[in-house]
Amino acid sequence: MRLDEIDRILLRELQQDGRASYTALSEATGLSAPAVRQRVQRLRDEGVVQIVGVTDPMALGLPVMALVGVRTDGDVHAVADRISALPGVIYVVLTAGSFDLFVEIVCKEPAELLAVLNDHIKRVEGVTRAEAFTYFGIHTHRFAWPLGD
Repeated sequence: MRLDEIDRILLRELQQDGRASYTALSEATGLSAPAVRQRVQRLRDEGVVQIVGVTDPMALGLPVMALVGVRTDGDVHAVADRISALPGVIYVVLTAGSFDLFVEIVCKEPAELLAVLNDHIKRVEGVTRAEAFTYFGIHTHRFAWPLGD
């Protein structure tokens, strides 16, 4: 999808405040509120933007977090699908390099993380290795990035 300057303004505003009203967005763009609503809906329909509530796992009682590097043999997409369905898994990406997948996990306690690793991820057909990198804290967590020209 090709973004014009109005789309970029809307996206910048929504990155700052996903709950911004159409009236506030219309002031930032110079469009009417109904025109802004249509633009935002188009951006949502095209998958350019999702408007969601971002939660803090620690505040929700999920202080144990880890990134797991996974090596696979066979169909990496099938392995990613199986791992994505596991409890505690919130993020799965296909990668290049030492690992085929990175998997982010959030849990209530260390024993739960161990169970997800040993009883679930390592038993998925096609997984040859899983290495956990436990988080000690979240230093930076961004959901806004440059939108380009």
